[in-house]
Amino acid sequence: MKKYINIRTLLLCAFGLVLFVACEDDLDFGKEVILVTGTDSNPLVSFVVEDTPSSYIVTASATGKVDGDVKVRFALDNSLVESYNMKNKTNYYPLPESVINMDKTEAVIEAGSAASSGVTVSITSADEFHDGRTYMIPVTIESIEGGDMEVLEASKTIYLRVSRVIHYSSLDMTNVNFYGNYYADEPVELPQFTYEIKCYINQWHPGNEPISRLSNFCPIDESITNLLRFGENGQDVNSLQWVSPGGGLISSTRFNTGQWYTISLTFDGSTYIMYVDGVKDAELAGTKGTVFQRLELGMSWFDSGTASSSYPYRQRFLGRIAEIRLWDRGLTSSELQLGICGVDPASEGLLAYWKLNDGEGHVFKDATGNGYDMDWSESWQNGNQYDKTDYVNWIADDENRCSN
Repeated sequence: MKKYINIRTLLLCAFGLVLFVACEDDLDFGKEVILVTGTDSNPLVSFVVEDTPSSYIVTASATGKVDGDVKVRFALDNSLVESYNMKNKTNYYPLPESVINMDKTEAVIEAGSAASSGVTVSITSADEFHDGRTYMIPVTIESIEGGDMEVLEASKTIYLRVSRVIHYSSLDMTNVNFYGNYYADEPVELPQFTYEIKCYINQWHPGNEPISRLSNFCPIDESITNLLRFGENGQDVNSLQWVSPGGGLISSTRFNTGQWYTISLTFDGSTYIMYVDGVKDAELAGTKGTVFQRLELGMSWFDSGTASSSYPYRQRFLGRIAEIRLWDRGLTSSELQLGICGVDPASEGLLAYWKLNDGEGHVFKDATGNGYDMDWSESWQNGNQYDKTDYVNWIADDENRCSN
């Protein structure tokens, strides 16, 4: 085998592209090394699963052509999920090995080549999946044989992030008569919090007041607000305003029609942060928490006359919603990104979770079991209770799909 300083390895070391590797490591740079293909840039890759069985091919690579055959032995190691979570502050779950199949454990880098044959990792069944959990399959190089080579430790494992394609129902928000409030029995003090809602915009409504009010959670008297509305106060119609307990934030994101977004509002005791699809968008310093006892969908307050001439009509939201969650802690960006499609109802700090995936009826169930079911036959508006049953409309079509 040729003996020379491998330029690729030096660059990886110099620029820190390989996690946990520094130039002073005890690596003989006169030797070529073996790694799992693709892990030099990012060891975490997406394994998209829409139906089962689904497969992903794992290969190994050498940093130069090998002189003789090199056998690479792979292994599935679920114990690595916990260490990955601790290192990266994530919350992946190991997928039970009973639903994972590897067609073989050994791959070969043939003489004169730098790439191995493939090992096929398959998920054979979705029976062990739990809603709201994001799974990971760590596949690692267990050993190599031949070629007098070493394994690059930082790139010996590939983490297959199982990205499930989920289809769901959602609530139609285009009928202004649907808009109303849920009142909880007791107020809940939230010194820290996270509020999340998924929304899909069909179109921006026309008119001289192009405001689209999405939702608000607050105490009964609305003395503290957490209001979300598009196009407020002369802003672009597709910009989002969060009226938080500490002041207003305007999104830098300009939202498109015909697209699902997950909007997350967090407060950790010192900073209000708005995230869009798990990515920080806007922030504001502050110290004031909030109180939850009321959740408003749409613009429910009206001034006078019929619904067609009231605020609900002038601030209508022409779209659909799903996945509303309220937490008693501020979530991190990595936690938010893991929860784009859903979360485990038993997650730490999850106070209420309305999946809005019921698909029928007028009761929007709280998946946590904490008792915050919303009954739209007892919806509140202007201090009065109304039966909104006839205005609940569920949507289930090809637009309602999520993969993360």
